[in-house]
Amino acid sequence: MNTSQPAAPENLPDNLPERLADAGRELLAAAAALDEATLAAPSVLPGWNRAFVIAHVEGVARAMTRQVEYAARGEKIEFYDDGFDGRNRDIERRAQRPAAEQLEGLTDAVTGAVAVFAGVTGSEWDARIAYRDGTVRDGALALWRELVIHASDLDLGRTPLDWDTTFCHYLFGFLAARVPDGVALKLQPLGEQPRTLSNGPGTPARTIVVTGLLQDIAAWLAGRKPLGGLNATAAADGVALPELLPWPAAVAPRP
Repeated sequence: MNTSQPAAPENLPDNLPERLADAGRELLAAAAALDEATLAAPSVLPGWNRAFVIAHVEGVARAMTRQVEYAARGEKIEFYDDGFDGRNRDIERRAQRPAAEQLEGLTDAVTGAVAVFAGVTGSEWDARIAYRDGTVRDGALALWRELVIHASDLDLGRTPLDWDTTFCHYLFGFLAARVPDGVALKLQPLGEQPRTLSNGPGTPARTIVVTGLLQDIAAWLAGRKPLGGLNATAAADGVALPELLPWPAAVAPRP
């Protein structure tokens, strides 16, 4: 990945445990009033109702807690039991539970994950985990993404416009992997300095300038619909927003 400005370092933000705690509280507050009817209603994610989003976040939180607990013993464990297929089966199973059980499971999983990261100190952040063959810090950043983005996906009042500046700039670096080959994206958030992202070796053949609110640009990179308008130009001519590459996969499907 090449960037005209370096991506935010992976130990940013310094107050990551506090940000996880805030994101967890916001997600749980958004979900607190859900009942059977509202859980069955569509989420922002195509093909998933709110129950599936809740079930997915619970699974991620439990899996990430396990990653940290094993790392503390100098061990690694697969992120999901039975890989991607196991993940899908667990989401399907959890999504069928009564609303009270769904919310109890989500609360237990999220508070547990937030607590385990709050206890990480010093070099423990650099302990290796199986998730993305990364570190405990990478796991915390992944949980931060999940909590913030999926709180918006529930469509219960929170939207990408509620994402703060630090989170949006972090997403720019992480999601540079979605930039199509041969393209440089010059992101121009209104009122901020531009940032150019490209993906892969060599000099991109084409530069596309994307202008709009910081949160709308971040939402688009994350595969969500911008709530305001984004303007895309190439060589001063208006163009369509490019089709982005897939979200960086955490767990590959088994053959």
